[in-house]
Amino acid sequence: MIRVRRAYEAPEADDGVRILVDRLWPRGLSKETARVELWLKDAAPSDGLRRWFAHEPAKWEEFRQRYFAELERKPDTLAMIRRRAAEETVTLLFGAKETRFNHAVALADYLAGRFSDRGV
Repeated sequence: MIRVRRAYEAPEADDGVRILVDRLWPRGLSKETARVELWLKDAAPSDGLRRWFAHEPAKWEEFRQRYFAELERKPDTLAMIRRRAAEETVTLLFGAKETRFNHAVALADYLAGRFSDRGV
């Protein structure tokens, strides 16, 4: 099972393994408070894509397409997350204020294989 939560939210007992999928550590958040078990910077979108998107809902579909193309070039990172999710609950953590239109939500969709037309 893969869940998505904001890194600033208090950890919950059923979070399982908490994986930060941001390129940058969330500002003002201590490692002890976040209880991050694994920090996968490589799972984050490129800086250029992140800046272009800027969490604008109108760009969401195109962002996902571009991000998925980036993810396809990171099979080892994706395999690591899938492996962990097969063994236990995985909670993907992100630092953005936007909770619906962010890369962690897109990554969870990608990993869940909801886009079978892309062969994911």
